[in-house]
Formats: sequence, structure tokens, C-alpha cells
Amino acid sequence: MKIKVYNQNGETVGDQELNPGVFGVEINEGLVHQAVTAQMANQRQVLAHTKTKGEVRGGGRKPWRQKGTGRARAGSSRSPIWIGGGITFGPRKDRNFTKNINAKMKQRAVLMALSDKAKSGFLVLLDKIELPEAKTKKANEIISSLENKVLYKESKEEKNKKKIKRSVLIFIEKKDENIKRALGNLAGVQALNLNNINIVDILKYRDLILTVDAVKKIEEKYSKK
Repeated sequence: MKIKVYNQNGETVGDQELNPGVFGVEINEGLVHQAVTAQMANQRQVLAHTKTKGEVRGGGRKPWRQKGTGRARAGSSRSPIWIGGGITFGPRKDRNFTKNINAKMKQRAVLMALSDKAKSGFLVLLDKIELPEAKTKKANEIISSLENKVLYKESKEEKNKKKIKRSVLIFIEKKDENIKRALGNLAGVQALNLNNINIVDILKYRDLILTVDAVKKIEEKYSKK
């Protein structure tokens, strides 16, 4: 599978042969769904927490004596049947939402997501990404050039009719604070280190931008699996 390579200005500078074992994997929707569900469940924070009658403040004194009042016996004003009392069967912070998934299955799902981007034409290869300074204006110029010349080739009138929102994910092969800071201020653009590649972010964004070096590292990492 061959794909064009562009520079930061959106100009074609060559071709790149993609490894079919990495970017030509057959899609298995069930496996992709399982990997996405597992990642999102493992990232889930357990925030909801209700208190039982033993955790609610107060209620130490018996409301009234056991017999002789004509009322039902009560041992604490913090019983679940009282207003202001504890909660029965409410959500607890010790609940475990994690899901296990085989490492090879997880890696396979990532390859399927990458293959889908390449097959659908939403994968863009750049020869390199360079930003001497962490300037958001310069980063926006690069993304805009790619949108006008590579990602969306329609006229401005057609673009306005479709109202296409920017949705771009960029994987950087090595840590670069200038690129990360400059792209971090752009709405609809996410820059991640290649070590943090994951299926949820790949599927979340419409367009995926990789450099030639990033593709080589991906192919070296996953072609051995």
C-alpha cells in the first residue's frame, strides 16, 4: 500500500510504502468494541459515593425510649428510613469498573484502527514536523495548509455548506515541547507522544497525521508481534 508524503505546507514530496501487516489489517468490529470498552472502563474514575448509617454524622443518641411512647421503636435518627439518614444500596467508591483484555488483542485493535484510517483516506503522512518556537499561530498555519490542500480539497463554498469541524490527531515520534505547547492551544487538535498510542484517541479524531519516522517506529514495534 502506497501513500503520498507531504511537507508542512501541504506539498507532495514523495511516496511511502506502508507495511500491510500494520496498516492493512482486516477490521473486526467486535474486537475493536471490546478494546474501546476496556480502555474507557479502566480510565473511569469512581466518584459517586453515598454514606451508610454508620458514616452519616449524628444519630448517636436513641431518639426516644423503647417502650411506652406509642411510636415505633427507633435506635438511631440516621437510619435509612429517616430523612437525613444513611443510604441503602447506594453507589460506593470501592466499586471496580476495570475490564481485562489480552495484550495481543489490544495491539491488534490498534492496528485495525490505523488500517481503517489508511483505507478511508484519513491518514496523512508528513516528512517532518518542525516548530522552532512554541507559536500557536505557526501551528495553526500548518494545520490550515494541510486542511486546504490535503484533507479537504473542496472549495470554500462547499466547506461552509458542510460546516466541517477540525478534528486532527497528531502522533509525535519523540518528545518536543514546542510542538506540544503550540498544538495544545488549537481547538480540535490533539498531539500525543507515540508511546501513548491508543485506540480510543485514534477513533475519536477524524484525521490522523503521522511523520515518516513515526510510521517506521510503529511498523518496527508492531510488525514483530
